[in-house]
Amino acid sequence: MTEQRVKSEEQRLQKFAISYQLSAISSQKGIALVMVLILAAIALVIMAGLIYMITSGTQISGMQKRYKTALDAGFGGTDVTFQLIGARGDPGIPGIGLTINATSSCLTDKLNKKTADWGSGCDSSMMVGLTSHDMHFDLGASPYPTYRVYSKIVDTAEGNSGGDEGLTGKGVVASGSGEVTVVSRPYLYTIEVDAENLSNPAERAKLSVLYQY
Repeated sequence: MTEQRVKSEEQRLQKFAISYQLSAISSQKGIALVMVLILAAIALVIMAGLIYMITSGTQISGMQKRYKTALDAGFGGTDVTFQLIGARGDPGIPGIGLTINATSSCLTDKLNKKTADWGSGCDSSMMVGLTSHDMHFDLGASPYPTYRVYSKIVDTAEGNSGGDEGLTGKGVVASGSGEVTVVSRPYLYTIEVDAENLSNPAERAKLSVLYQY
């Protein structure tokens, strides 16, 4: 009887040991599965971050390229505005299809008078665009994007350096010892320029320029 009890106890212990080992193996398999899932999630997050960075970089590069194109068009608009000021409002600048805004009837005042002396209908707001500008022209042609450039003088500080239709030099009389030379005081124009893509007005650039003439 004693030997049977000992054998029975040994068998019971062996079964318990085998059951414990199987339970431990199953537990380890569960931990391995959890670790694999965690590592896969980390790898997925890293890949998603890389894809987002590449996509964002491409989008930012495209926006910067479009903005730079609009900005270059705006610089071209400032040069044309300078020529218009030098021509004292004459739109017949060679090679440029310049259009003076029909609703802006005070360009002459803006070019030759200080802001306080402009006519009552003159627009001096900082806003410039389709409904508020002194002149506009287009740059580019199909199949390339066409940019429309709007320009407006919003402030004038009156000077004495603008040319007129009379004598612009010293005339025909030689200067004498008592002649007093007039000190040149240039006009100062504050100009707002807006350049935008006609097919996509969101592609635009705005410039504020202080021009001495």
